[in-house]
Amino acid sequence: MIDTGSTGFMLLATSLVMLMTPGLAFFYGGLTTKRNILGIMIQSFVSLGWTTVLWVAFGYSLCFSGGEGGIIGDLHKSFLQNISVKSMYSNGKIPEFVFFAYQMMFAIITPALITGAFVNRINFKAYFVFLTVWQILVYYPFVHMIWGGGLLAQWGVLDFAGGIVVHATAGFAALASVFYVKARVDKNSTPNSIPLVAIGSGLLWFGWYGFNAGSEVAVDFVTSTAFINTDIAASFATIAWLVIEWTHEKKPKFVGLLTGSIAGLATITPCAGFVPVWASPIIGTAAGLLCYFAVQFKNRMKWDDALDVWGVHGVGGVLGTILLGVFASKSINAAGADGLIFGGGAFMGKQVVAVVAASVYAFIFTYLMLILINMVTPVKVDDRIEKMGLDEGLHGEKAYDDGVV
Repeated sequence: MIDTGSTGFMLLATSLVMLMTPGLAFFYGGLTTKRNILGIMIQSFVSLGWTTVLWVAFGYSLCFSGGEGGIIGDLHKSFLQNISVKSMYSNGKIPEFVFFAYQMMFAIITPALITGAFVNRINFKAYFVFLTVWQILVYYPFVHMIWGGGLLAQWGVLDFAGGIVVHATAGFAALASVFYVKARVDKNSTPNSIPLVAIGSGLLWFGWYGFNAGSEVAVDFVTSTAFINTDIAASFATIAWLVIEWTHEKKPKFVGLLTGSIAGLATITPCAGFVPVWASPIIGTAAGLLCYFAVQFKNRMKWDDALDVWGVHGVGGVLGTILLGVFASKSINAAGADGLIFGGGAFMGKQVVAVVAASVYAFIFTYLMLILINMVTPVKVDDRIEKMGLDEGLHGEKAYDDGVV
């Protein structure tokens, strides 16, 4: 019998996670230059449509059907075959269609996260191919291995809402993309609209409650713990980033504060439903500080990760996964594990191995994939279009009328 409370909550959580993709588009759209607002926003919005097509066709099935203990699932549920309106998710509380939709929203936003790294440099046709292949050969396998009963789940690796599956893979894929497409001709990265950045980050923070608390796929004490851990960690990261940047640059920066909140949200993601509430301020503070220094390191190395995807999502995802290995407690979630401070040294070791392996794989595969895509269609726009801006050069549109903003 359907648990109406859990089902209603999961429909809401699904809607919240869906809202994160437009939120990401606004966040990135505000951070980029005026000539490239639509070019970056369309890369997020197109995922809403195309990823859904892939998810219905075979994505959900490859992630969550068959393949126990393996790397990828099977096609038993492709095109929603063998799922009826009365099929229930494995916990017996919600319809499988609700779980299908919830996980689809994760698949939509994950590759969109990468786009901030190569803003105003990528041909849309090449991005479309990238969006397709990256999901099939990076995202789907890690979803299956961790959340679909595959290899890493059988080994004992945990990831509550996507530290490995979402943030580490996307962050290190972003870094590989930066290395492949190299620096922008015009390195001006002055945000065109900080209020738009604020709207986007607010939507992301709001949606993240569904992202993390919804990953319990039910309404219980773990759900509430994940919810409050998410908010506390994000808040502490926000203030940590603000303070350290204020100390270094002698002025409090609004964009830095907003970026710090996203770093905290990314870092608490793998931990949210597995760690005690007292650990979330530690995790959040560590996120604000380490991600800030990762961005500074990236700047010193002259890696042109335009919107700091690696420093925020990649480093945040790795940090959160490792800190899960430190702070996890079965007293919080019986389906979890005990971390290092509770005697679970072996569990922490597994977390470290898994997140490093995922990051390395995502980096290498992405770099090689871009080489192959470039053999089919040019990955990087030519200098003329880059200087003109992708909005007009590729899409024939402008975000604002001439003379506005």
